[in-house]
Amino acid sequence: MSSAASPLQAEIRFGLGLRPDRPPPADPLAWLDAQLEAPDRAPPAPPAPPGRSTPGDLAEGYRIWAEQDAMRPFEPGQKRPLELYFVDEASTALGWRIDSEAPYRERLVAFWTNHFTVSKRGGTGVTAALPDFVRHAIRPHVTGRFTEMLLAVERHPAMLSYLNQNSSVGPNSRFGRRSGRGLNENLAREILELHTVSPASGYTQADVTAFARLLTGWGVQRNREPFGAVFRVANHEPGAKTLMGRRFEEGEAASEAALRFLAEHPATHRHLAVKLARHFVADDPPPAAVARIEAVLRDTGGDLLAVSRALPRLPEAWAPPLGKLRAPQDYIVAALRACGAEGERLARFAFGACHALNQPLWVAPQPNGWPDLASAWLGPEPLLRRLDWSYDLAGRFTRAEPMALLEAALGLLASAETRAAVRRAGAPRDAIALLLASPEFQRR
Repeated sequence: MSSAASPLQAEIRFGLGLRPDRPPPADPLAWLDAQLEAPDRAPPAPPAPPGRSTPGDLAEGYRIWAEQDAMRPFEPGQKRPLELYFVDEASTALGWRIDSEAPYRERLVAFWTNHFTVSKRGGTGVTAALPDFVRHAIRPHVTGRFTEMLLAVERHPAMLSYLNQNSSVGPNSRFGRRSGRGLNENLAREILELHTVSPASGYTQADVTAFARLLTGWGVQRNREPFGAVFRVANHEPGAKTLMGRRFEEGEAASEAALRFLAEHPATHRHLAVKLARHFVADDPPPAAVARIEAVLRDTGGDLLAVSRALPRLPEAWAPPLGKLRAPQDYIVAALRACGAEGERLARFAFGACHALNQPLWVAPQPNGWPDLASAWLGPEPLLRRLDWSYDLAGRFTRAEPMALLEAALGLLASAETRAAVRRAGAPRDAIALLLASPEFQRR
């Protein structure tokens, strides 16, 4: 790690980008560690009409959903309350990132939210529960145990709704025999394929089916208190099941035992290590970096605080600098931070920008989330969109001194070519746009 560049790299590689109103950290590792050890601070409640309760609250989301159902049919152009609620919450989350003084922790929240993708595309049931999912199933666990995060995520109403667990019924359960309904394997399949052991573990279709039978009974209660996940014994498939060679008896406790088994499986440690190294080190993560993170997961029993402390201590994470392309959400947040933007004031602007650059917040197209590879975001059209957007953003900060912004955002990492281009630009707007569109600023 270069002593001269490391404070800048800490903000760029592990944070959300530098701000001109805050100096780089004097001690990068101590700065990163302090963010992990401090209590999590969640975004505050977004501005909203009277009647809103707590921010991102599940009961509030379900109340708004019920209110929306009572309003049907809608008039042309009428705003749906649930959509307004979602936009408020998503915009506030982006504004929080722009202003954040704990950007490494926010990066971890974003990483795990993407790993356990729940998307608004899943419908109103997901939309109503999604803010609560991020606040209460992801945020509290990013420096806890992976097992506890997995339990919180998979039994959260947002995930149960998104992966159709409400429609999964044990064929031989009391309700299954009466109704003729059967299994939906979506949740079981995605837990195995995406969230835990991955196909590299060698699980089979028989394992997917057995796991789906284990998970029957779990569903969502939204029409009366207590709101949230519920285990319905009448829907649960009776009898023992075998998952990846391990026998589990019937009942609610068996599903938790199965999730703990998967969370602690060596194949899960390997899968998570690859994804973490890909996100924080390189698209093609070095085997040594993957092995180190895998060992931390194994030796600590999935302690994510230990993992998050180990990531910045990987030599491969610092050299070479700027090795990862910023995905659109990261690029937008970094650009706004570089200009010294106030997150609360430009939160809606950031929300619209994510749509314009094809990575809207909490709206991933598939359960595998947004890709973490440069090849997914490169191409003539995406590049032109970034250039157009950077010029649009620069127009909001024409009073700023471009070279001062360059020094604050990139410092020693700015190339001679970028410095010359910014210095020679005919107007501040052009200069700032060139800075934000530069090859160095596109990467972290």
